[in-house]
Amino acid sequence: QVQMVESGGGLVQAGDSLSLSCAASGRPFRAYVMGWFRQAPGKNREFVAAISSDSSDTNYADVVKGRFTISRDNAKNTLYLQMSSLKPEDTAIYYCAAGVTGPFSYEGYYQYWGQGTQVTVSS
Repeated sequence: QVQMVESGGGLVQAGDSLSLSCAASGRPFRAYVMGWFRQAPGKNREFVAAISSDSSDTNYADVVKGRFTISRDNAKNTLYLQMSSLKPEDTAIYYCAAGVTGPFSYEGYYQYWGQGTQVTVSS
């Protein structure tokens, strides 16, 4: 089992950048495929990005492709999401998730979830 804690959320203006982190503990972080998901008020949780255990493969939702970058540091047991050119529609709670196969966009492939961090983008 792996436990994750997200950080780095906050209130920013449209066009700004923000970096999220997800610190993992428990079973070896390097064994897991990692993903970022988000849930806006009144909407279902949606896929944002995912990365393979060795960083060789990444997967992005079309709505964030070219603006967001997912990365990981297995030595630090940490997952990152660098977000740029933020838009008001990026406002959501952002969750990191861990799974054993991927990197897929379907949340059913992820077994472990963090508590989330709020990102609010003002216009």
